[in-house]
Amino acid sequence: MRLLIVGSLDGYIASAGKIALDSGAKVAHVDDVDQAMASLRAGKGADLLMIDVGLDVAAMVKALEQERIAIPVIACGVRADPQKAAAAIRAGAKEYVPLPPDAELIAAVLAAVAEETTAFIYADPRMAEVLRLAEQVAGSQASVLITGESGTGKEVMARYIHTKSKRAGKTFVSVNCAAIPENLLESELFGHEKGAFTGAVARRIGKFEEADGGTLLLDEISEMHPRLQAKLLRAIQEREIDRVGGTQPIKVDIRLLATSNRDLEEEVKAGTFREDLYFRLNVVAVEMPALRERPQDIQVLADHFVRKYSEANAVPKPLFSPEAREVLAGHHWRGNVRELENTMHRAVLLARDGKIAPESIVLTGGKLAREDAVSRAANAASTVTGGPAPLPNAAGAAVEEGEDAVPVKLVGKTVAEVERDLIINTLEHCLGNRTHAANILGISIRTLRNKLKLYSQEGFAVPMPGEGEARSA
Repeated sequence: MRLLIVGSLDGYIASAGKIALDSGAKVAHVDDVDQAMASLRAGKGADLLMIDVGLDVAAMVKALEQERIAIPVIACGVRADPQKAAAAIRAGAKEYVPLPPDAELIAAVLAAVAEETTAFIYADPRMAEVLRLAEQVAGSQASVLITGESGTGKEVMARYIHTKSKRAGKTFVSVNCAAIPENLLESELFGHEKGAFTGAVARRIGKFEEADGGTLLLDEISEMHPRLQAKLLRAIQEREIDRVGGTQPIKVDIRLLATSNRDLEEEVKAGTFREDLYFRLNVVAVEMPALRERPQDIQVLADHFVRKYSEANAVPKPLFSPEAREVLAGHHWRGNVRELENTMHRAVLLARDGKIAPESIVLTGGKLAREDAVSRAANAASTVTGGPAPLPNAAGAAVEEGEDAVPVKLVGKTVAEVERDLIINTLEHCLGNRTHAANILGISIRTLRNKLKLYSQEGFAVPMPGEGEARSA
């Protein structure tokens, strides 16, 4: 991950930078907002910007917005000053980090922005097979489409392919297509010329030029608008791009990787993804298996995360009880490796007497896991009897066909009302995170935003990022 530090940070710049470097980040430093913008326009790039709260944070955020540069901004200041912290957050900073810098806090902030590791921890033959394929194609120049459920490690796989490629010594640039609004994504990818739009005060180099000679990852490409897909297709075919407002094509030399947690063939059939672009990207397909499809890796990864978070929290590494291992082996893991990591972090904190027992393991998605188990049981019963299996009622008990199998809470509601409640409740569960909610709901981020806008206009409370409970309307 690339970190750009802006300002003096009252002499703590060296220690903050060293902590970031020790966490695996590439660190650059400039003195003020103007120098920061000049560096970003020149294509030097950054995945995270940390700015001294003594500088004009609002001006930094406004300049980024005007020039359509999508980078998270973290404000830093000596000691926890509530007024300065609040002002920085109001100005648009994502977080406020007090100084002197705390190693764990800096590392946590960096980890929240990007995962830099390219190492895979595995024991299951299914994962070994996937890695063999990745290594086999890594040395080529072919585009690679990496698919899989959310949390399976698609971006980690992309970085792994880059490190095994002939471009390993060159730049790796990642663009999250789901996290950047449509009106910003074109400039983010292709750059722009001075005067191309309001706020374009200077030429800006886009991600294609920034990755020239190296690898460009288009993360969650299924969220890209069809209009922009057409421009992307031309860039792939011709190996040249046009900056927004530009008149001359610019040659680029990149290795293109893309990820998606959706079935792009289905998206093509639905008309939301261009078929010709799909075939251009899908020269080689690498499918990341769900964690439940690689069961031998569950305990191996669990041990790794327990060791990691025991060290991070400065506590002795607890041991697993046999019953706790059974709980892990029997869970559905719909959040895959990411869910397992969070679960193990909690288990380390909740362990007693140096042991992780079943009560130390707080699992998520229990309702969905139960419904999945009921579905599997119903399918198994149908196979055995040759006929339809009993349906579960609202309480989870079986009812025969012909009885009322509709949950009572849904009776009397329209489909639109049920959909609205599901969307808002899911958003609350995700603490307002639109991307995570869209992934869980199985809809595009664009569809989710449109529905939330409609609900707000109708007077319903819509959680904002960071809110776990809906606000009163």
